[in-house]
Amino acid sequence: MHRIVVVALGVLLVAGGTAVAGQEDWLQFRGPAAGVVPDDPDLPERWSETENVVWTVDIPGLAWSSPVVAGDTVFVTTAISAGDEPEPIKGLYDPGMENGSEASLNEHRWMLYAIDYHTGRARWQRELYSAPPPGKRHLKNSFASETPVTDGRRVYVYFGAVGQIAAFNMSGETIWTRELDVYNTLLEMGTAAYRLYIVNDNTTRSFLAAFDKDSGEKVWEVQRDEQGQNWSTPFVWEHDLRTELVTAGTQGVRSYDLDGELLWELHGMSGLTIPTPFSSHGLVYISSGYPGGGLRPVYAVRPGASGDISLFPEDAMRRGITSGFPGPLTSSEDIAWSYPLLGTYNTTAIVYGDIYYTLLDAHDARTGKEIYGRRRLEIGNGFTASPWAYNGKLFLLSEDGETYVVKAGSEFEILHKNALNEMTLATPAIARGNLFIRTQSKLYRIAKGGGQ
Repeated sequence: MHRIVVVALGVLLVAGGTAVAGQEDWLQFRGPAAGVVPDDPDLPERWSETENVVWTVDIPGLAWSSPVVAGDTVFVTTAISAGDEPEPIKGLYDPGMENGSEASLNEHRWMLYAIDYHTGRARWQRELYSAPPPGKRHLKNSFASETPVTDGRRVYVYFGAVGQIAAFNMSGETIWTRELDVYNTLLEMGTAAYRLYIVNDNTTRSFLAAFDKDSGEKVWEVQRDEQGQNWSTPFVWEHDLRTELVTAGTQGVRSYDLDGELLWELHGMSGLTIPTPFSSHGLVYISSGYPGGGLRPVYAVRPGASGDISLFPEDAMRRGITSGFPGPLTSSEDIAWSYPLLGTYNTTAIVYGDIYYTLLDAHDARTGKEIYGRRRLEIGNGFTASPWAYNGKLFLLSEDGETYVVKAGSEFEILHKNALNEMTLATPAIARGNLFIRTQSKLYRIAKGGGQ
């Protein structure tokens, strides 16, 4: 079995068995089970800026990458400007230069920090690159939004804004570095991340490439018919039949084998594709939900598909025709169920137990049958971080830094809220009974009783 490291515009993922890192480590974006953690009475369910906080550390610069945890080290990345930068702005934006892209003339330093798990102190830090950013970013984004990934022996970092890839060992020694070309994404909104796989969808030359994880040498590359509207992280889907690399894009979902050969494709996605595919109950769940589009789909795909498995006519989709398409619970030989208007914009859904949850509704994970319909949390709150779950509860982190604790199950109920009072877009990490939340300026380690 291959051990696979995936780097994408947005985050990096590691999948496959690991003989080094412990099972309680959090090696990648959303962890080993797409945000679901085994029940543990020691996991925190209430916190604030001071309650149940083991330590807090200030992280300089601006980045929306998530923390990852391996052994006694927590890794975070950032981009530090030498001058003043506009503050990120919460909320939902329509496309357009007046609402989006922002250049910077200030020199930035792209950094990796290794934080001591026990104390919160920096063990070491490494600068990967220093220069003014060659491109632009969305005012809500950062120049360092890709989450690092680790296999417990090394940590891999990709900064799409400057085309830098690097591998370090646990002591901070550089194993290798590589430089890729830098490309614009749609409206120049910025990037989001034994082989290393990179998906880079841009407005010039979208591609999927594989690199040797020990040397950094390119093994192969395939072109992708995408136009820089994607911030979705690819997913390594291991099932009984084979291992697949599933990528979600505006022009279509594509699944590849580990040598870059196309296995199947699925057309009928919204614009600005962001949610990450994930698997549970033997299915892979794929979604997109740009609010301005007429189609915001969710698909639950069975293993073993081949060819074009689209449910909707491709020519109609490309012409923007969405009326008259099949409604809820559309299925086929390869698709267990689908909904045309269930997908969310920024956040990735979660399957906890037998239920598929978005932020606002719940469906049976195997059949798609509705358990409860849309529920409103609060007017005005936006969500970018993806949910997580443990101990019979769902945790929904808003851009305001408030976590809504929701009862899992067939009845929707908000139990309470936990406030950190600072803008938060990064999805948290969970390891050994601790929760790691990154806000705009800080990294928190949270545990029941504050680790006492």
